Amino acid sequence: MQAKEIKTGTVVVHNGDPLLMLAVQVQSPSARGAATLYKFRGRNLVTRQKVDLTLKGTDSLDMADFHKREVQVMYRDSEQIHLMDTENYNQYAMDLEDVGEQLLYLAEGLEGIRALIYNDACVGLDLPSSIEMNITQCDPAVKGNSATSRNKPATLETGLVVQVPEYIKEGERIKVDSRTGDFLSRA
Repeated sequence: MQAKEIKTGTVVVHNGDPLLMLAVQVQSPSARGAATLYKFRGRNLVTRQKVDLTLKGTDSLDMADFHKREVQVMYRDSEQIHLMDTENYNQYAMDLEDVGEQLLYLAEGLEGIRALIYNDACVGLDLPSSIEMNITQCDPAVKGNSATSRNKPATLETGLVVQVPEYIKEGERIKVDSRTGDFLSRA
């Protein structure tokens, strides 16, 4: 796959390991005849290290041989989260530190989670873009503050704190963008 075809979320092989592309920046040439450069920020899915790459548009990398499998969360202990494949019931375990910030979006009963399987091991999670969660703690709206669109913090069932509009109440179910952590709408 050529560098100009690589998008955010693509998994390629770099130095023998799978690399998940997190950000892509295109740098146009400043001189006539110069090549367009593509700067990539990625995460090595085996070592969990961040990697910066700069390639010309005609340089190429191989696609990683991995599978995306639909999984559901079975349980979480003090060190790992345990997942089960919904088709063949294989079980996978991931360290909590490897899951990172995605842990705040893993609500009980969440559907649409896909595991990235590389060499029969779960190396990452692909969450749905919007996730529905319940608000467990939220301050009440202050009367008279409705002239402008103001936001207030709301704590969700997983501990995630999101800024929501003033009209949202405790106990409501909302949709949250799993990529940015922003409030989308009521569920």
